[in-house]
Amino acid sequence: MLIGIMADSHDNLPKIEKAVDFFNKRKVSLVLHAGDFVAPFVGEKLKNLTCPLIGVFGNNDGEKRGLINKMASIGGKIYSSPHSFTYAGKRILLLHDPARLKDMDISSFQLVIYGHTHREEVKKQGNTLFVNPGECGGWLTGRSTVALIDLENMKAEIKELYS
Repeated sequence: MLIGIMADSHDNLPKIEKAVDFFNKRKVSLVLHAGDFVAPFVGEKLKNLTCPLIGVFGNNDGEKRGLINKMASIGGKIYSSPHSFTYAGKRILLLHDPARLKDMDISSFQLVIYGHTHREEVKKQGNTLFVNPGECGGWLTGRSTVALIDLENMKAEIKELYS
C-alpha cells in the first residue's frame, strides 16, 4: 500500500498540479501534506487527487479558516500540528516543524512525517521511519520533491518532480 507525502508547497500551483498527477499515476491510497499550503486556493489543484488528503498547518499557513473550509469542500482534512492517527495499522505522526519532536514521546509511532526544512530526509530510528519529502513548491532549493512510502515494508523514496 502506497501513500504520498508532500510538504511546503507554498502556493506553487504548477508544482502542486505535478504532485497530484504523480500521486494519481502511482495510485496512492492517501496523501499526507506536512504543512505550508499557504492559501486556500491551492485546494483547486488538490481537489484532483483520486484519494483522501490529510494535512497539518505549517508556520506560513495564515488563512486557517479558509484552508479548513477549502479542504473540507474537496474531501480533505487539515489539522493543527502535530496530528496523530492510525492508517493501515500504522501509527502515524504528522507535523510541520521537526524541532517539536525533541519534546515528544514518539515511541508508539511507526511513521513520523514532517516538513519545514525544505530538505528531504529519510531515516530509521528503531522501529520508526522518519520522512521529510523536501519542498513540493521548489522555491528555496529549485527542486520540487515529494515522497512515496510503501506501508507494507515501511520503505520510503524521494521523487523529484521535473518540469
